[in-house]
Amino acid sequence: MKKLAIIGGGIIGLTLANYLDLTKYNVTVFDNPVGQATKASAGIISPWLSKRRNKKWYQLAKDGAAFYPKLVQDFSLPHTVYQQTGTLILRKDGDLGSLMQLAEERKQSAPEIGNIQLLTAEQVTEKLPLLQAQPALFITGGGKLDGASYLETLRQRALTKMITIKTDTAKLSRIHDQWLVQTSDETEQFDAVALCAGPGLPSLLEPLGYTTDIRAQKGQLLAFETSFKNSGSWPVAMLDGESDLIPFEDGQILVGATHENEGGFDLTPTKEAFSLLKEKTVPFLAESTFFDTYPAAYRVGTRAYTSDFAPFFNYLPDNPTAVVASGLGSSGLTTGPYIGFLLANYFNEGNNNWENYQKPIGTYLSK
Repeated sequence: MKKLAIIGGGIIGLTLANYLDLTKYNVTVFDNPVGQATKASAGIISPWLSKRRNKKWYQLAKDGAAFYPKLVQDFSLPHTVYQQTGTLILRKDGDLGSLMQLAEERKQSAPEIGNIQLLTAEQVTEKLPLLQAQPALFITGGGKLDGASYLETLRQRALTKMITIKTDTAKLSRIHDQWLVQTSDETEQFDAVALCAGPGLPSLLEPLGYTTDIRAQKGQLLAFETSFKNSGSWPVAMLDGESDLIPFEDGQILVGATHENEGGFDLTPTKEAFSLLKEKTVPFLAESTFFDTYPAAYRVGTRAYTSDFAPFFNYLPDNPTAVVASGLGSSGLTTGPYIGFLLANYFNEGNNNWENYQKPIGTYLSK
């Protein structure tokens, strides 16, 4: 049995671990949760109306969203982790016709988008009472994922499968045909490695002579406790101006997230983030009193971005026993589980039909 190390216990790493064939691999996950993007995140699984021009990214995001029913079944995810509630899309100018046309076009290759409806103002407030009365586009296929709950669910599942999880910072080196993973108190040898450390990937690969096209971006979400008790079934709302409204159970409302290129690895909650998200969100709200006080909690994490804002995942150009995955950015909750599944297929069966999803690995790694 081969020994495999997964460095990074986020959305890719733990999904990969849980899909691995444990008759072939003895698996250890090295998890440093400080600043982890998934642990701090909650988000909308609804990529179909994105206007990004990168067709490979859209193919990955589309297939990532279509993967969710299998993911929910395979891991028995409860509604507190993932729920398909539908997505409301709002525009300040009220021009929803072109958006509906795009949705109908995208549905031809993505039937999982579900039903597409133009809702009246009254129908919108009925579905999501927090919103002002204004028309919106509604698609039934959209859903929401709580990142921290997803990781905890998969962590517990991995432990029951006798996967070792170590909470520590790991360093990587190579000697002969073995990978060495060094932590604060020991060094272990492995036959294969999966490097899923998000913005920490450059520091892992630098000792191996690689330069990595990754930058760290700070993201902040606001979590409010409100008096609404039936909020768990409310749809999520994508607001004009890159702000999302994500209702969870028992009146918890999440708003966000920021994209702070200069914030990097700083995890300090800021008043500036509160003010920015309030400015972007309140114009859409009928019920905005929860913004009168500071949120019950901030969720702060560090995302990994590439120069072209596209994820990558592949084996190292000079060594197929090591795979790397990073650059998920703000689409990590949509694409991350599917990438973890695809990497598991690579280790389990040798499948690596990934060219439709990304540019060559040399675009992001150089020696």
